[in-house]
Amino acid sequence: MTPGRRSATRLAGRHARRDPTGGVGRSPLIPLLAILVCLALVAALTLVALRRTGILDGDSTSAGEDDGTRAGATPAWAEDLPWAQSAELDVPSAQTRMGDRHRITGDITPKSVVSNGHGLVIANNMLYAHSVTVYDAADRDLHATVEDTVQMDDLGFPDYPGASQGAPVEADWTSDGRYAYVSQYQMKGEGHGASGNDDCRNGEKTGRSALLRLDTATMSWDQAIEVGRVPKYVAISPDQSSALVSNWCDKTVSVVDLAKGEVTKEIDVDSAPRGIVILPDDNTAYVTAMYADELFRIDVDKGTSELVRDTGRKPRHLVLSPDGTRMYLTEAGSDRLLEMDARTGEVLRQVDTGREPRSMDISPDGTALYVVNYYEDSVSKFDVETLSEVQREKVGRNPVGVAYEPTTASVWVANYAGSIDVLDDSRPGDTDSGSRKSSGGSFGRPSGQSSDESAARDS
Repeated sequence: MTPGRRSATRLAGRHARRDPTGGVGRSPLIPLLAILVCLALVAALTLVALRRTGILDGDSTSAGEDDGTRAGATPAWAEDLPWAQSAELDVPSAQTRMGDRHRITGDITPKSVVSNGHGLVIANNMLYAHSVTVYDAADRDLHATVEDTVQMDDLGFPDYPGASQGAPVEADWTSDGRYAYVSQYQMKGEGHGASGNDDCRNGEKTGRSALLRLDTATMSWDQAIEVGRVPKYVAISPDQSSALVSNWCDKTVSVVDLAKGEVTKEIDVDSAPRGIVILPDDNTAYVTAMYADELFRIDVDKGTSELVRDTGRKPRHLVLSPDGTRMYLTEAGSDRLLEMDARTGEVLRQVDTGREPRSMDISPDGTALYVVNYYEDSVSKFDVETLSEVQREKVGRNPVGVAYEPTTASVWVANYAGSIDVLDDSRPGDTDSGSRKSSGGSFGRPSGQSSDESAARDS
């Protein structure tokens, strides 16, 4: 809903001036009537404006607010969806501890989990389950399963007739929580070329893949954007105008104009680009080159990149502090977590992690980091102020993705072998300096799930 514009009319003070001739032929009521007409017009315009903004109907939306984004409101498109606002904690997230756990199973092989910030969580199940699954964060129930098969010709790509099958890897949500842009490891079907692989064995014969947009109002794919070969990570700019996609086998980053639904630039980096963050200026971004052990800075407007620094082995994931001043990097091959200056890329602090840290997330208040340790089947919590690990919990097999869900203050862990663990993180806990407490042993593999080692990709 576009708020109506209020019209404000200012009436200059009018002082009747006597006609020195006595006002022959001019009624003294005319100026008074003119004033009354103007006042009536102002009142009518104000009434229309108030009705259009909803104030007269008990809707306190102020100018500039979008329907559904104001506190407590559910937008019309989300009437049939779970919808909630962020939970209010009694203490900073650094002072809470992960506790009560719930396990989600089913026909899933989640590579990543991402919260939309309003009560939905998406899991991207790669080419082993060929779907995304969307969950109600409050009760952890499955809300929808959406297969990754689309009709590309219906979405504006006549060169790909018939059904095309994707392989969902990562996702990022629009700020209103409605759309999820999901990178597809590969697209298979008529005209798509050779299959994608992490070793890029098929070279330029590998087909270009796509970014698919999921509309949660209909739980269907409503847009396709062709990007590079074997795309991995996707990040939407703070102003929602663009997205960046890391193309693993092209050694590039695609710049996507979201309004046009098309790639406008391809920016060269180095081998196996993956993690991305975009700074608050909507132009500066950082991207990891995982197999080159390098970190790049990107100027989106200019379409250029520069090497910022060499890193430890296999720099994988990046997150940005809520204020945009600090950046955090996992080095999957060095078992390290780095804190960096977001402006310069300078390393400020570093700390050891569990075995092979993959993805991470940061709490909305910026006080806690959550890191999954792939070869240790655990999730760690770090206090940002001290950059110390304060908790490590066992989860399912091969944890590869993690998301902080703000409406329930919970931590969602994607276990690649076939499950999702949800840990409550709303209650204050033991905050003794240097504490690192675990509340249980390994869950092991969910019953009925495949032991196929092919799920354990390096990326």
